[in-house]
Amino acid sequence: MPVSFFSTWTRTLMAAAVIALAVWGLYGNMASAVYPFLLGFFEWMETTWFGVIGKTWGAAFAFVEAIHLLGLAVLGGCVIASDGRLLGLLLTDVDASTLFDRTHRVFVWALSVLIFTGVFMACGVATKIYYLPVYWFKMLALIAGILFHFFIRRPLLQHELDELNPVVTKLVAVASILVWLMVAATGRWIGFSG
Repeated sequence: MPVSFFSTWTRTLMAAAVIALAVWGLYGNMASAVYPFLLGFFEWMETTWFGVIGKTWGAAFAFVEAIHLLGLAVLGGCVIASDGRLLGLLLTDVDASTLFDRTHRVFVWALSVLIFTGVFMACGVATKIYYLPVYWFKMLALIAGILFHFFIRRPLLQHELDELNPVVTKLVAVASILVWLMVAATGRWIGFSG
């Protein structure tokens, strides 16, 4: 029985282990050992083309930030549409598997835009964000969101909704909304910090 449990839930357990390790690294003694090594990397980020453009041309930084926010809005729309369907609140007249497949494709594109524009913006203010605890919380929330989406939520939704326990699907929807809300909130809080 225990062996079959681990083989059935391998991806979920691996995602939970990575998140637990990241939390331990953020709050444990590992953070003080890793952060000094990362400072050099963050200082190097400011010397890259992205860093120089982001620091020199405020209009370029603002344009990329606008694209970043549009990507966040699209990603949020995908999360609300698909999780709203899981909760039975939105788009109940649309076939669930079609909705999940289409929102997943758009979600992947929006996430790619967010990561690319986020790296550009981080390069422009790398040494500033290095010292902001909220930046590290955002990275932890982003990693948790990506792992949750691709290793827990997406495999679960490969099944028909009728085959799944309704309580589980609703919990997954609420967890998904909360984790992406945390990513957005911590990202916004970076602007208020420092």
